[in-house]
Amino acid sequence: MSLASQLDRYLAVRRSLGYDLRTSERVLRRFIRFADDAGAQHIDADLFLRWDASQPAAGSSTRSARLGMVRLFALWLSSVDLAHEAPPRGLLPDRTIRKRPYIYSKVEIGDIIAAASELPSTYGMRGLTCSTFFGLIAVTGLRISEALALDTSDLDVATGVLSVRHGKLGKERLLPLDPTVVDRLITYTTERNRLLGRASTPLFVRCNGDRLSEWSARASFARVSRAIGLREYSRFKRHGKGPRIHDLRHTFAVRTMIDWYRMGKDPAREMIRLTTWLGHASPDHTFWYIEAVPELLELAMARATRIGWEAQR
Repeated sequence: MSLASQLDRYLAVRRSLGYDLRTSERVLRRFIRFADDAGAQHIDADLFLRWDASQPAAGSSTRSARLGMVRLFALWLSSVDLAHEAPPRGLLPDRTIRKRPYIYSKVEIGDIIAAASELPSTYGMRGLTCSTFFGLIAVTGLRISEALALDTSDLDVATGVLSVRHGKLGKERLLPLDPTVVDRLITYTTERNRLLGRASTPLFVRCNGDRLSEWSARASFARVSRAIGLREYSRFKRHGKGPRIHDLRHTFAVRTMIDWYRMGKDPAREMIRLTTWLGHASPDHTFWYIEAVPELLELAMARATRIGWEAQR
């Protein structure tokens, strides 16, 4: 099949997965016209660089976005024809490239929560708060700022619904929680109030009753990560380098999406729900995980290829 015909199939398959490809289609059709004029039968890094050099001057972000579009198309093509070579991710410089997320295993998340519960403090509040705080982010995918801003009243115990009132860009949303999560939060607030000797407005607090701060949360997470071997001790940088609290949110999103593919669910339909749950402004921000996590990309490409072959029958 010609590259143009392959592109038609590729766009049809990805649209069936829920992607908005208006920009990608324009870029890829320009690229295919260039490839046809050059007599190219297969895509590789050299072809992309020659095409990129022929385009009007553009910033690094625009050029990198073009690379991403061509790269995904080439990856799809290479799944059925190994003569195609996807241009490498770092072929062009881009200051806006997002860091690849660290995806925790279930064992690592369990170790984080267990080690956090052992964090030392005068009354035991630090371990109680941090273990619950990290656990809630792991099972809901909340942003750190959203979890820190929660008040006790934001949890409706009767319905099991958590109100996230301080989402990104001021957006609010409601999250129905699993009963086991609600029970854990009830246990936490009961013990928290006992240690404080009073009820608390903020959900997550320090030993003195003040709301847990972002600095304190990150410092505690760094300490826990070093204790279980996820980070190396850093002499000059107190927190060191390694997986972050925010990667718990990434892990929640990725594991959710992997389950869709393994259970045969329709990613296009489920993606809208996950985008709403995570509080993303656009589904494109959620689709990013497919490109950022190799396992997800493989599952998505396998499904897209299967749908493509079935459409040809």
